[in-house]
Amino acid sequence: MSTPSVEDYVKAIYKAQLAASDVTTHQIAERVGVSAPAVSKMLHRLAALNLITHTRYMGVQLTPAGEKVALEIVRHHRLLELYLVQALGYTWDNVHDEAERLEHHISEEFEERIDAFLGYPQTCPHGDPIPGRDGTVNTVQDRALSTQIMPAPLTIRRVSDRDASLLRHLKALGLLPGTAIEFLEQEPFGGAFLVRVGDEVVRVSPLAAGQIYVADLAKEK
Repeated sequence: MSTPSVEDYVKAIYKAQLAASDVTTHQIAERVGVSAPAVSKMLHRLAALNLITHTRYMGVQLTPAGEKVALEIVRHHRLLELYLVQALGYTWDNVHDEAERLEHHISEEFEERIDAFLGYPQTCPHGDPIPGRDGTVNTVQDRALSTQIMPAPLTIRRVSDRDASLLRHLKALGLLPGTAIEFLEQEPFGGAFLVRVGDEVVRVSPLAAGQIYVADLAKEK
């Protein structure tokens, strides 16, 4: 039986799998915001529901059934975020928590109406792909700005939505998904990343640069 708690866990595991092939109990606990013993208890339940496989020393993996649940809740979340921004005037830094509360409770009809109202969007306000109704997800080819070494024209594909203060900071710098930028250099000794945005050069801390995902501008054209 799918409940909000179960959906939160499978969504957390899905996102963790995107970042690392082997998902640990600690990583899940960090994403869900609970203790490791609480995670262990839930993992037993998820395994009984055939939503995950949990092998000692091999980590946690979603089953096809678990991935289907995860993608559905991710689709709800990202459609709701965009709807809150475009229809209700929310800012991109305060939609995440609202969408977290709503994502478990909307009907499939309501989801379809939001999708149609928004013009069948491909990405959420933070640039993450919105899974399709059939469970397909567009492949995202990008990398963190913090890994950039050589000067290059880039485009911002997406940004992490986990920290509202970071989102406000990035908006103030003009670093939004879809924005063309030019990486100039990193200051010495692990310093700030210097990026040209329009006619301005802005300094991006290494921490923030690790939450901005970019692609080569030439490949976007």
